[in-house]
Amino acid sequence: MSDSPAASMAETEKSSIDWQRFAELIDKSRRILLTTHIRPDCDAVGSQLAMTAVLEKLGKEVRPVNAFDLPPGLRFLDPGSKLMRLGTVAAEMVESIDLLMVLDTSAWAQLGEMGDVIRNTKARKAVLDHHVSSDDLGAEMFKDTSSEATGRLVVEAADYLGVPLSAEIAVPAFTALATDTGWFRFSSTQSGTLRLAARLMDAGAVPDQLYKALYENDTLARLQLIGRVMAGARSELDGRLIHTRISREDFDATGALPSDSEDMINMTLAVSGTQVAVILVEQPGGGVKISFRSRSDVDCSRLAAEFGGGGHRKAAGAFLREPLESAQARVLDVVRTAMG
Repeated sequence: MSDSPAASMAETEKSSIDWQRFAELIDKSRRILLTTHIRPDCDAVGSQLAMTAVLEKLGKEVRPVNAFDLPPGLRFLDPGSKLMRLGTVAAEMVESIDLLMVLDTSAWAQLGEMGDVIRNTKARKAVLDHHVSSDDLGAEMFKDTSSEATGRLVVEAADYLGVPLSAEIAVPAFTALATDTGWFRFSSTQSGTLRLAARLMDAGAVPDQLYKALYENDTLARLQLIGRVMAGARSELDGRLIHTRISREDFDATGALPSDSEDMINMTLAVSGTQVAVILVEQPGGGVKISFRSRSDVDCSRLAAEFGGGGHRKAAGAFLREPLESAQARVLDVVRTAMG
């Protein structure tokens, strides 16, 4: 079992997930493909890498395959270059699996090219996720919406499966937990969150090193992009709503990467009186990524659902395949109505 069996299993028992059924699926499967959502964050990548390590400890053949290249800012999480890009993986590797597991999403729109793989596979399918919104992926659902991060669920899985925590599991799992709780400052942080963080530290996660890799490794291009985006921020509804946008012109002018826009929406929440924040990011391949944040009773998951997206009450996102100007107008109209 884990490094602290009594404590870890006590945490696991609180989960709404049927871990016995999850363990049965793992036991029946020898070749397992793991995937996660496009435009990945640390919970997506961290959960996938941590689960890869858990399953490898059980002697499984694990194939972590995604419909994206790992963003430069997250490459430190995958020093062994285990994550594979769909299209560079031999078709027989994908077709010969026994189980396909989706982590940190259950939305078709977030799966990109992996959606066709999921639709066509003859393998068993499972989803491990903590988001409220959900599509029917034809998979068994292992979901706990009370969990702060999918990274927690991977640790719970490891505990139930009897896999001791190692640095290979702890580092990506800690990063997933820390980032999805805003480095433990969001309201989703509970006492159990910090107990889990302590376990992961004991197993090899070093918070100051991970924080530096994530937030103290900026490029000049990102700093210049932040300046343009914050200068364009606008406040409405007596300061309760703040919104901004990033155009392809902004990326071109600064030389910044799309991944450089991560976490900028949380900067706008620092403005006193803000209840809802919105940022729209024009994507290189077309379309607009939308992020919502709330520190009021406005439900971000409902806002995102209006545009085919999803997430949590306090944080959610969506994607619109239309020009930035029209997307901004539509999104802000919906947000203004929701805020009254």
